[in-house]
Amino acid sequence: MEKLIKQIHEQNVQAGWWTDLVTGDDLTSKNGEKPKRNIPEMLCLIHSEISEAMEGHRKNLMDDKLPNRTMLEVELADAVIRICDMAGGLGLDLHGAIQEKLEFNKHRADHKIQNRLTENGKKF
Repeated sequence: MEKLIKQIHEQNVQAGWWTDLVTGDDLTSKNGEKPKRNIPEMLCLIHSEISEAMEGHRKNLMDDKLPNRTMLEVELADAVIRICDMAGGLGLDLHGAIQEKLEFNKHRADHKIQNRLTENGKKF
C-alpha cells in the first residue's frame, strides 16, 4: 500500500497537480502540517469517481478510455488513485489507518451477521 501511495503521488507531482500554478510553490504537506491544497475539493473529486462508478454500474457500461474494462472497475480505480494521491500529498498514514480499521472492524458488534439481521441492523 505504501509503495502504491508513493508511486501514485510521485506521478501526480510530476504532472503538476501538487504545484501552485501561479507561484510554482510545492503544495505537499507533512502529516500534522496545515494542508496547502483544498481538502473539500479533493474529497469531492473522490466522490465524483464513486458517482461515476455507480452510473456505469447502473447502465452496465464499459469504460470509454479502457474499453476492455467496465466503467465500474475503472472509476473505482480512479477513486483509489485519488485517495492514494491525497494521502501521499498530505503525509497521511493511510496504510496504518487501514490496518487499524480492519482490526477494529473484526470486533464490531454491528458487523456481526446476527446483529445485521436485527430490525435496526445495518441494511446496506
